[in-house]
Amino acid sequence: MEAHGLQPVGFVTCVRPPGEFHVSALAIVLAAGKSTRMKSARPKVLHEVCSRPMIEYVLDAARAAGVDRLVAVVGHRADLVQGYLSQYADIEFALQSEQKGTGHAVMMCREQLARHTGPVLILAGDTPLLRKESLAALLAEQQSQSAAAVIGTAVTEANQGLGRIVRNADGKFVKIVEEKDATPAEKQIREINTGCYAFDAQQLLVALDQIRPDNAQAEYYLTDCPKKLLDAGKTVLALQAFEMVEALGVNTRAQLAEATRTIQHAALARFMASGVTIVSPEQTVIDPRAQIGVDTVIEPFTVIRGPAVIGDDCRIGPHAVLDGPVHLPSGSSVEPFQVVTG
Repeated sequence: MEAHGLQPVGFVTCVRPPGEFHVSALAIVLAAGKSTRMKSARPKVLHEVCSRPMIEYVLDAARAAGVDRLVAVVGHRADLVQGYLSQYADIEFALQSEQKGTGHAVMMCREQLARHTGPVLILAGDTPLLRKESLAALLAEQQSQSAAAVIGTAVTEANQGLGRIVRNADGKFVKIVEEKDATPAEKQIREINTGCYAFDAQQLLVALDQIRPDNAQAEYYLTDCPKKLLDAGKTVLALQAFEMVEALGVNTRAQLAEATRTIQHAALARFMASGVTIVSPEQTVIDPRAQIGVDTVIEPFTVIRGPAVIGDDCRIGPHAVLDGPVHLPSGSSVEPFQVVTG
């Protein structure tokens, strides 16, 4: 999905708050796409947001939501994506050698799905603003309602080009309709499909066997699976658990910069709230993984990359660079234009 001016905003209230469900959860993260609109040879999910490949934010959110197993679907430059992610012991891989749609990508995970009993999240690897709370809400709803599928939704005025959630008079999910197929009334719907789903793994396998590439792109669409399950009498729900910014995919360099600004803004606000002085936030870059002690002062044009650990009462910069897992004891000073590496 495309980004339209990412801004940090308040999050909507979930229809049902996440509960405590001690079941094994699987997440399939779609990471096979190219960087066509970025004009890049590098796989899109490896482009960095605040010094980390954007897919790492998706993986972290899934883990924090309670996922036990992760499957990355790789395709374009699979060697690079798999090579990078192989450092994590909890990630398995599935290869989508041909790009035939989102449903086809999930079909490549049949082996992992066949071995799994319980919920499975389907997520896009280019959505670094996903929150653990939203994913936990999807898993909780799927479990509490014994649903075959739960579709994560959001409400937005900027619904152009996005799949609309059609509900009946009772508010129950009926279908997802794409804009090109929508009636004038359906185009006015502001609740949209975020592309995040929680399925029952075995029910998903059944639905995958039924979808067909009967569309102009001759692709297998994952969005067809909920309707197949609903038609079979299964429980399919649409849960308004997301704020729109979470599900906006990064497809261009401009959107990459917007995602970076959003994450950096939140990180700097968190540091300042914890007692760190950042003299000029708009002229400072700090990795969100850093740990910084109280009463430390960060001067303008300082760059801190990596999981640095900085003690209390330090003074850094201006124009200083800390690169890597740097450890600074309390009371340290980093002079202007100094570079410290871990």
